[in-house]
Amino acid sequence: MKSNRISSIDQFRGFAILTMVPANFMVGVQIIPAWLKHAPDIGLTVIDLIAPFFIFAISLTYGLSFSHRLARDGAFRAYSYFLTRYLAIIGLGAIISAAETASGQNPSGIDWGVLQAIGMAGLVTLLVIRLPSIYRWLIGAGILVVYQLILNNFLLDLTLRSPHGGLYGSLDWAAMMILGTCIADLFHGEERAKKFFPWASLAILAAGILLAIYAPISKHRVSSSYVLVTLGISAVLFLLFNWVSGHLHWNSRLLLAWGKNPLALYFFHYLLIGLFFLPGIPGLYAAAPLWVVILELVFLLVVISATAIWMDRKNIIIAI
Repeated sequence: MKSNRISSIDQFRGFAILTMVPANFMVGVQIIPAWLKHAPDIGLTVIDLIAPFFIFAISLTYGLSFSHRLARDGAFRAYSYFLTRYLAIIGLGAIISAAETASGQNPSGIDWGVLQAIGMAGLVTLLVIRLPSIYRWLIGAGILVVYQLILNNFLLDLTLRSPHGGLYGSLDWAAMMILGTCIADLFHGEERAKKFFPWASLAILAAGILLAIYAPISKHRVSSSYVLVTLGISAVLFLLFNWVSGHLHWNSRLLLAWGKNPLALYFFHYLLIGLFFLPGIPGLYAAAPLWVVILELVFLLVVISATAIWMDRKNIIIAI
């Protein structure tokens, strides 16, 4: 079961990063319909689920990884490793955001991308990761409440001008990761705790739907209803991955390969997208016909998949 769990986590992580490629590619293509792009404000599209998938994948192993390093290396080295890791993710995101701004893809002028949001969420989670699960449940829920109150009354305009909610929105991304570690505790816990995993996932999803009456679902605002709904969906989807891996013994070599080097492949896919965008030819990217878009997307997925499989065969893991 332990190997099945790890396999299911790797596959889920691989699925999350693989789906980010077409999502980021399609965002600047005019022919792609709105339901295959991020909702401009209030609303939820399938693309709005992808970043939460990846954050939940991180949450699934955050506590275990920290505990192992704490036992092996001591507190100072464990904290130093995670601090360096998430600062590096913020730095990697800053490079990508600066390139987007320089190429005119960021009209707001605020250089804040999904990797910065993930990095900040990881840093905030690091502050509480050693606390018992019950306290992390309370802290995560508390952040959701405080964030939404401040958002509604003071910072809505600034947040709407900032990609991924900006620096302030990182608080709710952090709440998502903290609550994700609590769900992960159920998954990795004793048999009795595991039984609560699906119910906790469904309860979070239901809470998000109810909260949407007061706080509309919006990735752009990183509203608390968005956090709960997408976290619940992520957990339910992971349950499906785990069931297929454990009961049907299905392990996708492709998803496993993607899951072992997610951030390296994420950075690589931006370099490949640049091949179509940087020449500045509308018919090659922004105004490309559907058949060109499909060919380019297939090219991206094939090249990155081949790279992922090659890295897996060579046992190359670029840990960030």
